Amino acid sequence: MTAEETVLTARQVLPEPSAPIRDGAVLVRGDSVVAVGARADVLARASPDAVRHDFGDATVLPGLINCHVHLAFDAGKDPVGTLAGRSEDDLVAGGTERARELLRSGVTTVRDLGDRDGLAFAVRAKAGEALPRILAAGAPITVPGGHCHFFGGEVNDDDEIRALIDANAAAGADVIKVMASGGQMTPRGATMWESQFDARQLSVIVEHAARHGLPVAAHAHGADAIEASVEAGVSTVEHCTWMVAPQRTDLREHVAKKMAERGIAACSTSSQNWRMMRDRMGPELAQRVYGRLTWMDELGVTLIAGTDAGLPGSVFGNPVGGLELYEWLGFPRTRILEIATTDSARVLGLGAVTGKLAPGYSADLLVVDGDPLKTLSALHDVRLVLARGARLAG
Repeated sequence: MTAEETVLTARQVLPEPSAPIRDGAVLVRGDSVVAVGARADVLARASPDAVRHDFGDATVLPGLINCHVHLAFDAGKDPVGTLAGRSEDDLVAGGTERARELLRSGVTTVRDLGDRDGLAFAVRAKAGEALPRILAAGAPITVPGGHCHFFGGEVNDDDEIRALIDANAAAGADVIKVMASGGQMTPRGATMWESQFDARQLSVIVEHAARHGLPVAAHAHGADAIEASVEAGVSTVEHCTWMVAPQRTDLREHVAKKMAERGIAACSTSSQNWRMMRDRMGPELAQRVYGRLTWMDELGVTLIAGTDAGLPGSVFGNPVGGLELYEWLGFPRTRILEIATTDSARVLGLGAVTGKLAPGYSADLLVVDGDPLKTLSALHDVRLVLARGARLAG
């Protein structure tokens, strides 16, 4: 049976953010993109019975990518407490609805960086559902009583580190997550700027994950934890805030340059909460905290998009709220869209699969009213989302 063809036409198509096509079209067959280009050229390639949708003044672009979410959390005031009282069935139902919310907002690929009881694997396995592509880590590696120990990833020594990596890999993990520093959600653990693992232990994690063909994502707020993670050869540094004490940072240029040289990306994990935090911190501290992104970008560090969705106020349905931080910092909109599509796809190992609209690529796309290259807020006005060619019902 021949897969159904669909043609989407609009005033603008962005195969990649830097290559807009005026009066363009995209031809989708089944779960793949077949053609992208000028309207007349693409229409000429479509079969006579292709389903045709004209979106007028809209823009068609690749689906957004969120590289840091937690489907186990509900984004309420006490996500950890709520998680503790949930059954496995409730967790899967909640995680599935959050994945749907991500898709409705234009996110077609997500990376879950920590859950309990293999929640993200279970959500991913739901057959017949139109959901984002889900890359998952399983339980993150942490020290006894350490950051996010409630996910079940506590380890005491190298053997337990290797055993947890083996278990996560066997369950279907796409990435190994390690809590290289403490975090604010675990008040009795290490502080955000304190290290939980040294460079030797992080090297054990990276080397054993590599035996399974898996990259490592390191949660690292502290400057020391960032430096140790980079020395160990992780693939991404999550948060990457360079803290050394409350409201104090140490931007280590030699470490950032090494990140750039080795292709180690930084995920800022900034959600819509950034405005509230900016106002609370005041302009001087806010510029220092968030200005690290501009500084890293200028040094050549690859930046990828992630919102830490699931934490208090970090909702699943507003990825654009996090991207607007880059706009406040002065990033060009083309660059912001690259961070949220092509750059994130490449870092996640999906550069030949998604993140752009091209023949043979997955039919992960988003249609929004207006032009996000002129007004980033146009991304809020979603008209259609396809994930691997499927549309969320309802």
